[in-house]
Amino acid sequence: MQRTFRKLDPYLGHLYLDQITGDVVWKVIEGEQKKGNLPATVNRYLCVLRALLRMARDEWQWIPGFPKIKMLPGEVERDRWLTREEAARLISVCPPHLAALVRFALATGCRAGEIKGLEWNRVDLDRSTAWLNQTKNGTPRGVPLNADAVTVLREQLGKHARFCFTYQGKPIRWEMTNNAWHTALGKAGIKDFRFHDLRHTWASWHRQAGTSCDELKDLGGWKSRVMVDRYAKYATEHLAVAAARIEGKRAPNVIKFPTFSPRSTERTA
Repeated sequence: MQRTFRKLDPYLGHLYLDQITGDVVWKVIEGEQKKGNLPATVNRYLCVLRALLRMARDEWQWIPGFPKIKMLPGEVERDRWLTREEAARLISVCPPHLAALVRFALATGCRAGEIKGLEWNRVDLDRSTAWLNQTKNGTPRGVPLNADAVTVLREQLGKHARFCFTYQGKPIRWEMTNNAWHTALGKAGIKDFRFHDLRHTWASWHRQAGTSCDELKDLGGWKSRVMVDRYAKYATEHLAVAAARIEGKRAPNVIKFPTFSPRSTERTA
């Protein structure tokens, strides 16, 4: 988020928050489109700007309001996730601290900020549960920990008194998509993949395994099914019976219905 906000400096560098008007927002859109950026990229900038202004209004109370910021249409939905083999390959080339983060993300679907901020006083390994107090939608939630997630956390015991995940004994404060991340992707031969795509991978694996959309919604902490429904395409178990109806091996068992002649023909006979 910090990296994205720095790219807004040419548009916002000398402005106060209450000077950000609809015209300023349009300059951001116009300027980024002239650079050849796609709607998805421009929308990322708009999301950061909107989040900052909302925080300044609701939490800091620095401004009474801000202009409505609408996302650009035409954004292609990102559909990027890893296979099990790709995930194993990525983990094998990550440094230990990054491998732990990747494994935990794949096991729980937690976002980068949620993982980095996870504290031991919010983890109960005996009950296999963690409680997140800092989530994207602002609502604290509980996270059930499967065996893979518990294993990762047990490996981190004793490394830091407060935070679960650290690097060289210190909390992780930097962006997850850094040099170590890109180096690991290069070694694993994986392209066009962000750390957040691990969450998409987790959700896709769940749907492929038969987890329902309603279950996935609760597991992922989504407030509505709008985001969850995008993963529905990965689950086909409910169509298995229909798909099997035309299997070649079933052809001899097809029921042959009798053919009846018209009444007029029967009378003639």
